[in-house]
Amino acid sequence: MRGRPWRFLLSAWPWRALAYDLGSVVVGLAWLMLLALVLGIGLSTVILVVGLFVLAAVPALAHLAAVLERRRLRLVLPHGTEESGERPSLRESWRVQRGLPVAWSEVGHLVLLATLGWLVGLLAAAVAAAPVILLLAPWLADDDVIDFAGWRIDSGPEPWMASALGLVLLVVAAYVVTWLACGHAALTRLLLDPSDARLAEAVAAVRRSRSGLADAYESERRRIERDLHDGVQQRLLALTMTLGSAELEAEGPTLTLVRQAHEQAEQALAELRTTVRGIHPRVLTDHGLTAAVHEVADRSPVPVHLGLALDERLPAPVEAAAYFFVSEALTNVVRHAGAGSAQVHAWTESGSLVLTVSDDGHGGAEPRPGSGLEGLRLRVEAMDGSMRITSPPGGPTSVRMTCPLP
Repeated sequence: MRGRPWRFLLSAWPWRALAYDLGSVVVGLAWLMLLALVLGIGLSTVILVVGLFVLAAVPALAHLAAVLERRRLRLVLPHGTEESGERPSLRESWRVQRGLPVAWSEVGHLVLLATLGWLVGLLAAAVAAAPVILLLAPWLADDDVIDFAGWRIDSGPEPWMASALGLVLLVVAAYVVTWLACGHAALTRLLLDPSDARLAEAVAAVRRSRSGLADAYESERRRIERDLHDGVQQRLLALTMTLGSAELEAEGPTLTLVRQAHEQAEQALAELRTTVRGIHPRVLTDHGLTAAVHEVADRSPVPVHLGLALDERLPAPVEAAAYFFVSEALTNVVRHAGAGSAQVHAWTESGSLVLTVSDDGHGGAEPRPGSGLEGLRLRVEAMDGSMRITSPPGGPTSVRMTCPLP
């Protein structure tokens, strides 16, 4: 509207604004009737307690109206209410809303929509209809006399004068209709969109929650590691020593059974040590991420080329997340990629750790629900990081992790 008039008049914006205004009439009247019905039933039956449940549905209706209005706002504010990522469906939004406190701004929006919203739309329709009537005056005057704001248009040059005036008023109406639609949409957005303070508070709460979950997971993991290392592993070690002593005294068929039991106990002890090392390797705690990644690469049956530009120790939660990222990614390379070699690169950039694992396999890797890649993504996001997968059919595959350093 602030640009050149001819560009605005020839664009779709006046028509979009008119559609929004006319839609406000229909939507506003529909909500007015529904709200009057709910309030009427609720107030008339409140003495029977049933009315309380009916009145309790008003916030839910207000949320439904807010969800629909946010989508309708795209007519005049295409990018004003969209969030990045996939939008939730109406059913998902309704399900989430049931567990949230009452949003009084949404209730206020519903009241305004049902009382003033349709009146604004009706005013815009009247403004748009006036120049149209004047434009058609030469043809309408042939059948009857036209009364327009006290001006009687019947015959002669008056219909053509009215048509010329209607052309001028049509330009004015385009601006007025668009201005009414933008004002209505701006007020709606103000009521439905959270303020910066509320949004910042919500984001901070989500980050605290995610950080708390990550810390709780880390504490539980260390407890399991300690119990396995100090409890089960020591018992298995004692069992192997007992069976070794029994081998020295056993004879005949008993000796064969004792040897088999000794071998199975040693295998179980080796598997337990591998499991404990996989939960949280001691080398990661003692020497840091670089040494731990070297150990993972040495155990991999696929040749791994390392490029780790990490000069100092990173925070423990970040090191743990990065270690398991490398470990799981290389496990996927061995099991699914059919690769001949892999590469691991890590460096710090702009206060974040960047880590990539790539291979020359057949590609086609996707983070399906329940898969290892999906678990990696959730773990990285719990650290407020992000993960990106590039894996076209035929390869190569590259998995990139970016995690901010606290």
